[in-house]
Amino acid sequence: MNKIRKILVANRGEIALRVMRSAKEMGIKTVAIYSEADRNALHVRYADEAVCVGGPKSADSYLKIDTILEVCKKLAVDAVHPGYGFLSENAAFAQAAAAAGIIFIGPEPESISLMGSKLAAKAAVANYNIPMVPGTDQAITDIAEAKNIAERVGFPILIKASAGGGGKGMRVVEEAGAFEEQMQLAVNEAVSAFGDGAVFIEKYIGSPRHIEIQVLGDTHGNIVHLFERECSIQRRHQKVIEEAPSAVLTPALRAQMGQCAVAVARACNYVGAGTVEFLLDENLQFYFLEMNTRLQVEHPVTELITGLDLVKEQIKIAQGEPLSFKQEDLEISGHALELRVYAEDPLNNFLPDIGRLTTYKRPQGLGVRVDDGFEEGMEVPIYYDPMIAKLITYGQTRAEAIDRMIRAIAEYQITGVQTTLTFGKFVMEHEAFRSGNFDTKFIQNYFGPESLIPTPAPEAEQVAAVLAAFIYEQARPQTAASGTISNHPTESNWKKNRSS
Repeated sequence: MNKIRKILVANRGEIALRVMRSAKEMGIKTVAIYSEADRNALHVRYADEAVCVGGPKSADSYLKIDTILEVCKKLAVDAVHPGYGFLSENAAFAQAAAAAGIIFIGPEPESISLMGSKLAAKAAVANYNIPMVPGTDQAITDIAEAKNIAERVGFPILIKASAGGGGKGMRVVEEAGAFEEQMQLAVNEAVSAFGDGAVFIEKYIGSPRHIEIQVLGDTHGNIVHLFERECSIQRRHQKVIEEAPSAVLTPALRAQMGQCAVAVARACNYVGAGTVEFLLDENLQFYFLEMNTRLQVEHPVTELITGLDLVKEQIKIAQGEPLSFKQEDLEISGHALELRVYAEDPLNNFLPDIGRLTTYKRPQGLGVRVDDGFEEGMEVPIYYDPMIAKLITYGQTRAEAIDRMIRAIAEYQITGVQTTLTFGKFVMEHEAFRSGNFDTKFIQNYFGPESLIPTPAPEAEQVAAVLAAFIYEQARPQTAASGTISNHPTESNWKKNRSS
């Protein structure tokens, strides 16, 4: 067994803190890296050691493989944890770490590469009898040929970037007349986002649910699944609210999907924590979508219903330890929900917002967990993902977890930027969500600018507001010559520039 004594976390914010806390409980020293923009960040102060690796932009800091590995060598680091995002699914980083004698807390580079290509992933699992969405099994470059295939599959179809993620390089085509333009746009976007213009075609499943299965594999050939997470509340094909377990899976369907997830992991000799994603249609037929070869943002909901610390499990696996449990030892206990608290304006198409957290007070109490990397007075940097925190609640039942989330949202005080807290409250109180009868089109079907219009104040409050305004106007200085009210600009007169 390779005992790990010091870990460098090649990430920032809440996930860096999350990893460091588990490492500290295991008696492992931690090293933080940071950009100039994160010099005063919480993860920098929490770590045993911290090193600046470059400028504010990710390309100048958190993505600099050579620099990060130099820090590892200089500080005698045993292992590196990539968190999620940045270099977490970068096979070259995993390979370079191994070549430098540093343990990469994650899967083998070959597994990352294989599952990083949606087409390669499809080919890898083809012999395991796993349901697939009808479509092509290879990249397409010829538009005329692609159009013929699309017509055979049947419109509507989905064009997807093979190396894609987060909705980039993805286009829904409703009819043949729009195909050529949409395919060219998908290819261009794929090249821009991933440096790879390979695309493929799938039958478009109009109103699916997004279900993912957490898996763990050790170096001794043991692989288990830790049940499912429901991730159907999304904007721009990116998740906002997740829960575990799903409100619609039966025990039989859960077992079937779990077995398929384990088979996908076996198909790429998977080691570590990973997630197998599926689409679930209205007839409860599921289809393999892709595998994410890293720890997911939403892993806390799985931790709460299983009682496992997934980061500790990752570290144990990286040390060469076998899993301490078998599939039959695992069971679901209670229900958990996660709301991603983004600095975004839900009423302006969820566009990112920037600014200072002039007020920042976390909710507390039974069944409430907040994973964050901010405190009051800190700025939300423009350079990175605008997520401020993950608000997670747990209850013995789904209804209790929802009610607890509503209470926690009400207690969460954030001013200075717009956030998704109001959207989270809207979802928790909506009948479609509470009943479990929703899909990935929840926002499209139910949410709009009018959804968050404040309720008119009661008559007494309106009178008080008018009286306060009158007193304020009477107290303001008047110019002697013209009698007009002076209007010196104050902070409240200015609007922040929105960042998209």
